[in-house]
Amino acid sequence: MKPFIVAEMSANHLGSLDRALAIIDAAAEAGADAVKVQTWDHGRMVVDEGYVIRSGPWEGWLLAELYREAFTPRAWWPAMQERAASVGVELFSSVFDEPSLWFLEAHHVARHKIASCELVDLPLIRAVAATGKSLILSTGMGTFGEILEAVLAAEGEGCEDLTLLRCVSAYPARPMEACLATMADMLERYSCKVGLSDHSLGLGVAVAAAALGADMIEKHLTIRRLDGGPDAAFSMEPEEFADMVVACRQAAQAVGEVRYGPTKHEEPQVALRRSLWWAKSLPQGHIVVPGDCLSARPADGLPPKEQPKVLGRHLRLDVKRCEPVSWDCLA
Repeated sequence: MKPFIVAEMSANHLGSLDRALAIIDAAAEAGADAVKVQTWDHGRMVVDEGYVIRSGPWEGWLLAELYREAFTPRAWWPAMQERAASVGVELFSSVFDEPSLWFLEAHHVARHKIASCELVDLPLIRAVAATGKSLILSTGMGTFGEILEAVLAAEGEGCEDLTLLRCVSAYPARPMEACLATMADMLERYSCKVGLSDHSLGLGVAVAAAALGADMIEKHLTIRRLDGGPDAAFSMEPEEFADMVVACRQAAQAVGEVRYGPTKHEEPQVALRRSLWWAKSLPQGHIVVPGDCLSARPADGLPPKEQPKVLGRHLRLDVKRCEPVSWDCLA
């Protein structure tokens, strides 16, 4: 079943509960394991109401306005949880401040996520880890030292189920910057689960992560990109998301285990291997010389590796062209 696939709703609800519920439905139909939203307190998210974003996909936006548009109203939670339960997906959230953490705890979520920009908020990480819930840390922009500090903060509060997500905090992210080899390095260094929070276009990076053993893959999901919204440009539509889920599951299955020899479904093909066959009809007593037998399909005769032992032997009986070579016909 690995990896655990998360559909990130983010701002794609466009301020509509009906659309939020539709995204939950679409995520379930596409095969996602969970839907993630974002939960924050406006007064603790942005203090400078006049701060203007200077670059990136939201260049020119007021930072406070961006978060007002992306905000998921807390009043939606009962309806969203009910819908998620009815369609069989988990609902959880990124948490950005302690009041929001207590709100989410009151709704009994199974896990919490710390977003990339909050990786450096060690007091928040400690508060989340102290709940005893599964914790996901997105590592976008994180230096080795910052990630280490975050991991130690979580583990210092008793976190026993930690997942580190490789992430490129660019929107959209470029596949060549994904550096998915970092997942294996984090796994070795921290002995925790690893995965991918993916902002790239298409499914290639996510499938590669699945093939490399990602425990979790997170990708933005919207109903229709043309409907707009702050995250629409780098979000998948439901059909694309479903294709990604299938491809990721197949990639994870394909990794499998170390194995040699035929698989169950290869066994019938073993009969089509090469073996030794008589290339001409020959009389009893004939001494076999090169050219008397050849290697061909199927595998009814002796293995080709036995040819040196066949040469120079006498025939115990007559053989016909196109008969398989066997030890019975050799003296």
